[in-house]
Amino acid sequence: MSSTVLRAFSVHLLTATGAVFAMLALLAAVDEKWGIMFLWLVVAFAVDGIDGPLARKYDVTTNAPHIDGALLDLIIDYLTYVFIPVYALFQSGILPGIWAWVVLIGVTFSSGLYFAGSWMKTADKSFHGFPGCWNMLVLVLFATTPPPGVILPIITALAIAMFLPLRFIHPVRTKRWRPVSLSVAALWTVLALIAALTRFDPGMAVQVGLIVSSLYLLGAGMAQQLIDRLR
Repeated sequence: MSSTVLRAFSVHLLTATGAVFAMLALLAAVDEKWGIMFLWLVVAFAVDGIDGPLARKYDVTTNAPHIDGALLDLIIDYLTYVFIPVYALFQSGILPGIWAWVVLIGVTFSSGLYFAGSWMKTADKSFHGFPGCWNMLVLVLFATTPPPGVILPIITALAIAMFLPLRFIHPVRTKRWRPVSLSVAALWTVLALIAALTRFDPGMAVQVGLIVSSLYLLGAGMAQQLIDRLR
């Protein structure tokens, strides 16, 4: 096996570690150890941020074609971005009664359709529709504890936004504003780690930082879309 093939295959191995982190997060979630669960999800989030650039650098589709890296990535993303965070949202009791069931069923169902959609990526490597980053939303909800009257409209709007012609950036792949986007994504990751390590009592500064950085990551693509239309 040549060094080029070995490097390419190693990228697949790195991506596959996300499945292990997903299982560790699920085990913590079953025990309702939410801080530990989110620590593993943040680790999986970090892996997801670096395996794509490595896959392109080592051209895995050419040098390690027998494993479909894109499919592997989607499977792990569904587990770590949707399945486990939504289970945590349901099991934690943040949402009352029937509304927890509505969110559980609605988000897992709609996200499954979105992840299988052919429309996910735009020409500029952004996402077409909200990319189902429920792990990020649920972490912010745990850290800020808004009332159900705030949580439900946000979740409803984002679930609908998955199927709307709205643009959402990929912090790594979207070239436009990339330095700012990468910096904000890195800041969000650090703040998320702090929130998880402090058992979601991180203090006002971290809470504000999570909200502001999340709003940037959520709105930057739509801002770019609006700027393009106004030109």
